[in-house]
Order: sequence, then structure tokens, then C-alpha cells
Amino acid sequence: MDFEEKVTNVEHLFDGKVIDLDRETVTLPNGKKALREIVRHHGAVGVIAITPQDKMVFIKQWRSPLGQVTLEIPAGKIEPDEQNSPLETATRELNEEARYMAKNLELVMPFYTSPGFADEKIYLYHASGLSPVTTELPQDEDEFLEKVELTLPEALKAMQEGLICDSKTIMAVMFWQLMN
Repeated sequence: MDFEEKVTNVEHLFDGKVIDLDRETVTLPNGKKALREIVRHHGAVGVIAITPQDKMVFIKQWRSPLGQVTLEIPAGKIEPDEQNSPLETATRELNEEARYMAKNLELVMPFYTSPGFADEKIYLYHASGLSPVTTELPQDEDEFLEKVELTLPEALKAMQEGLICDSKTIMAVMFWQLMN
């Protein structure tokens, strides 16, 4: 069976700081027309950072779309005007948010956050050999962050309590659990 949809028109609706929005007219495999609203995102990274004390590094911050504080792994978007690779972005975010550098940063896997309506791709890295940074990069002016380090049982409890509630961080905790 042919599943491919043929794009016949693209209407660009919005250019934002974090996302863009397109509306596509597509021809379905059965010949009928349909509309697709697509959130465009430049991609992001997330870092599974485990300290020498066997604790995972999380960032505590307010998330306006949820109206709550969350615990998330160090993460950030790949800037569209930068020539950074995902690896370079992971190194930067680990410094900016957690104030760590890693001896090794290994790509675990890239994944799409919500392919039904968005093209956002997150590159999930595992950082090992952590040590404090010697030179701190400036943090984003609009972010208020606190570094929190949790054991695996504490992280699993934070998931049950809803503090850890985003897909990249849940995936990171599950990866950590499989590593143990």
C-alpha cells in the first residue's frame, strides 16, 4: 500500500523565535485532498548526564505551557543561525545549564517528539566523565534554572509525582534504568 502524501501547496503562517508554522495541502493516496498544520522546529539536544556519585543531572525550571515547575535533563535548541552540530549544542547546553563538561558525549539516538504535527528532532546524548567546567558560558537571560541531582529511585519517584513529565527526560531515565 502507498502511504505517501503529495504536497501540492504550502502556506507559511508564522515565523517565531522557537517555531514556525506551515499549512500544507496534500493529496492523499486515494486522491482526496487534506490539510496538514505542521510545526517546524530547528531541532534540539538532550543530555543524559550521570555524575561520578551515580546521580543524574536535572534542571528545575518553570514551563509556561504546562503552568508548572518541571525537572528535565539539560537540553536546548539547535540555533538556526549557528553552524553548531548537535554534539556542539549538547556540549554548550551541559555547560550553560548544569555547569559540567563531559570527557565523553555519545549519541544514544535521535527521535521525533510528535511526528503527527511537528518535525522537531531531539538528539539524545549520554555524557560520562563529568567534571565542573573551567569556563562558564552565559545562561540565557530568560531562563531561571536550578541544577538538581537525583538517584535513580528519586528520579523514578519524581516521574510518578509528575515533576518529570516530558518525553526526552522520561526516555533518559528509562535509558539510565536499563544501564543499571
